[in-house]
Amino acid sequence: MKSHHLLLPFLLLGVIAMAKDMPMQGTLVSESSVSCGSQADGKKKTTELMCQEYVIRTASTEYHVRQEKEAHKALLPVNAPVELTLKKDKMKFKVDGKEYEMLVVSESAVPASTPATPKP
Repeated sequence: MKSHHLLLPFLLLGVIAMAKDMPMQGTLVSESSVSCGSQADGKKKTTELMCQEYVIRTASTEYHVRQEKEAHKALLPVNAPVELTLKKDKMKFKVDGKEYEMLVVSESAVPASTPATPKP
């Protein structure tokens, strides 16, 4: 009987670890251009680089994500439903059937006055 009680915490940890890789539902709520560094064009001239930063809202969290590679330049539709997974500091998500991988730069709790993400 005691061995069953010792096994239960390990089973719960396994279930929690598997749940992290489960897809979550969210909504892409906004896009903005933000500074993401600069590039030297010569000895005295530098050009500021701009990146798209997206806010993806789930039922409890808002994630701010940016493209990791310069190759991704397509603008994604605002208010689009997304299916996402998180792994460390990266987010993989689908919008309109296309897959994207972006870097999570910050996260915060959904403001109390904001309605929860609608279920598709």
